[in-house]
Amino acid sequence: MAWADWIRGGAEIVPSLYAADFRRLGEQIDLLLAAGCRVFHFDVGDGHFIPPVTMGPVVLRSIAPGIHAAGAVLDCHLMVDDPAHHFAEFAASGADSVSFHVEVAPDPAAVAAEARSHGLGVGVVFNPETSPTRAAGAAKAAAAEIVLCMSIHPGYSGQAFMPEALGRIEELAKLVDVPIQVDGGVGEENAAALRRAGASLFVAGNAVFGDPDPAEAYRRLRAAVA
Repeated sequence: MAWADWIRGGAEIVPSLYAADFRRLGEQIDLLLAAGCRVFHFDVGDGHFIPPVTMGPVVLRSIAPGIHAAGAVLDCHLMVDDPAHHFAEFAASGADSVSFHVEVAPDPAAVAAEARSHGLGVGVVFNPETSPTRAAGAAKAAAAEIVLCMSIHPGYSGQAFMPEALGRIEELAKLVDVPIQVDGGVGEENAAALRRAGASLFVAGNAVFGDPDPAEAYRRLRAAVA
């Protein structure tokens, strides 16, 4: 996945499907596609690396054909202990890229190579307790296309944004030359500041799906980071 092809105007909003109304998942995806969304964030939790079990390949297989038909892509955030174990199934189920946590990847180059062997784009993720320096080193070893800075503790949607993430993004931006994604508590009140700090990909869960009109919320967020 060539992330540069998906970041329009230097920034992109990436709705997090974990926060969607699953009774209306297909409908909400279609509304966002019609609003111009071209990248969706798909959270995967194994109940070990993070407490909850979240979405998996069954859901991915059901939504990927429609998303791909509209010219959009699915970026899978693997919050799991053994990410490489899951690459083959997620690639077969419709994932376009995967992001794995540096905390579970002592050899990020090998994990990235396994992902690419299945045709997947690669990102690396780091938690609030992990230093930007460590994340940048992992990203360079993996030749990652993006680096994802968590601005909450991963696991549950709806957590409050951690303000210290702004400084961590600023530090990371001095260390890497790939797009920086931010995930957790992103909304209209902080999106512009995150953009100024150096982020260009903004994962938005409740800020999109918690709004009565997710498509309009997506448009407002895009305007906030334009």
